[in-house]
Amino acid sequence: MKKNSYNRFWRLHFYAALFITPLLITLTLSGIGYLFYTDVENVLYDDLFFGDSDIEEAQSIDQAIEQANNTYDDFRVSRVIMLEDPYNTRLTLANGDGDQRYVFLDENNQVVGGQNANHTYSNVLRALHSSLFVGGTAVNYLVELAACWAIFLLVSGIYMTFKGKVLQNKKKTNKRQRTKKYHALLGLIITVPMVIIIFTGLPWSAVMGNVISTFSQENPSIGAPELKTTPPNSEVNEIPWATRNNETPNSESHSHHHGEHAGSDLHEESMISIQDLISQIEDQNINKPYSIIYPSTKEGTFTVSKGSNSGVTGLDVSPDEEITNYFDQYSGTFVDSVSYEEYGVLQKWFSWGIPLHEGHLFGWPNKILNLLVCIGFLVVIFLGFKTWLSRKKKGSFSAPIKVSNKISASFIVLMIALGIIMPLFGLSLIIIVIIELIIRLFAKYNQET
Repeated sequence: MKKNSYNRFWRLHFYAALFITPLLITLTLSGIGYLFYTDVENVLYDDLFFGDSDIEEAQSIDQAIEQANNTYDDFRVSRVIMLEDPYNTRLTLANGDGDQRYVFLDENNQVVGGQNANHTYSNVLRALHSSLFVGGTAVNYLVELAACWAIFLLVSGIYMTFKGKVLQNKKKTNKRQRTKKYHALLGLIITVPMVIIIFTGLPWSAVMGNVISTFSQENPSIGAPELKTTPPNSEVNEIPWATRNNETPNSESHSHHHGEHAGSDLHEESMISIQDLISQIEDQNINKPYSIIYPSTKEGTFTVSKGSNSGVTGLDVSPDEEITNYFDQYSGTFVDSVSYEEYGVLQKWFSWGIPLHEGHLFGWPNKILNLLVCIGFLVVIFLGFKTWLSRKKKGSFSAPIKVSNKISASFIVLMIALGIIMPLFGLSLIIIVIIELIIRLFAKYNQET
C-alpha cells in the first residue's frame, strides 16, 4: 500500500510538472522582474518622477487638473497621488473603456509629462504575471490553477523525499541519483517560503481571491470593516436643487475601472476644489504619501487612502500605517475613516502578506529573500526535468508506472484537504478522476470485445 501511495504521488507529481512548468517559469520570471519595479521605474522614468517643467510660474493643482482634462480628450482625472519629495505629484486619468494615462506635476503644479499606463514597466510586468497579457476569466483560472498545482508539487515532493529516502547517504550513487537528491534537497529547503509566497499572491486570483474577498466582507469582525466595504455618502443637499435629482450620466469620459472613478459633470462644479480638500486632509494630520480618489456618483465621497500594496512607485507605506478616509465631496468635511487597527485578523494578515509577496515589506532583504526563493524554484524545476531526461528511454514517455487502482486513506485525506483549501485545485482533481474513469471504462470495454 505504501508503494501504491508513493507511485500515485509520483505520477501526479510527474504529469503536473510536465504540463504546468512553462507557466510556472513564466510566472516566476515575471515575479522576479516585478520585485524590482520601483528601482527600475526610478531610473526609467527619472525625468517624469523627479524632473521639472520649463515653466517657473506656479499654478494651483486644480488648474493643473483642468489642463490635464483638456489635453487628453475623453479622459478625466480620477485620482490624485500626492507623493513625498523628491517625487512629483501624479494624476491618473481614465476613460470609459478602462484606459488610463498618468500625468506628472512638478512643485509648481506644472505638467512635466505623461505616459500611457499600459506601457509602464510595473503594469506590463503585472499584466504578464497575473494574466499573461491576455486577460479574461479563462486565463485567470489557468494562472491560479498553476499556482495551486505548484503547491501540490512542493507538498508531494516532501512526501516522496522522506518516503523514498532520497536524502539517505548511499555508498555508490550515479549521476541521475545525485541530480534527484539535489532536486529533493533544494525543494525541501524552499517549500515553506515558496508556499508562503504563493498563498500571499492568491488574493488576486479568480476563484480563491473571490472566496477570500467575499468571506472578508461577510465577516467584518475577522475581515474587512463594514465601513471599508460600504463607504459613506456625501450630503447631497450640497448639490444645486435644480440638478439634485438628475441621474448620473454614463459618459465615456468617466471610468469605473479598478476603482479609478471620475466625477460626474452634473455635480463636479459643486465639488470642493482639490486644493481645499488637501487643506482638509492636512487638518486630519494625514501626511504624504496618499492618494485622492474621486467619487463616482453625486452621493459618493472622496476617498483618501494610505496603502501598503498600491502598486505605485513611491506610494506604499507600512501595513500598520494603512488608513482610508472619507471626505464629503461638496463641503470637504471629514466623514469617517478606517485604520489598520480596525481590521479583522484576515484583513491584517493580507495587509502584511501582499507586500511580502511583492517584495517591499521590509526593504531590500525582502527583495533578496524572494529573489533567492524564486531562483531556487527555477533550479528545482531544472533538476527535476534533468532527472526525468536521465531516466527517459528513447521512444518512450517513461512516466511513473501505476502500481494499483487502490487508493490509500491518507492520500484521499490529503487531496481533499488541498481541494478544500484551493477550490480550483479540487475542481481539477474531480476532472482528473472523471477522465481516469472514462479511460478505465474504455479499456474494460476493449478487453471484453
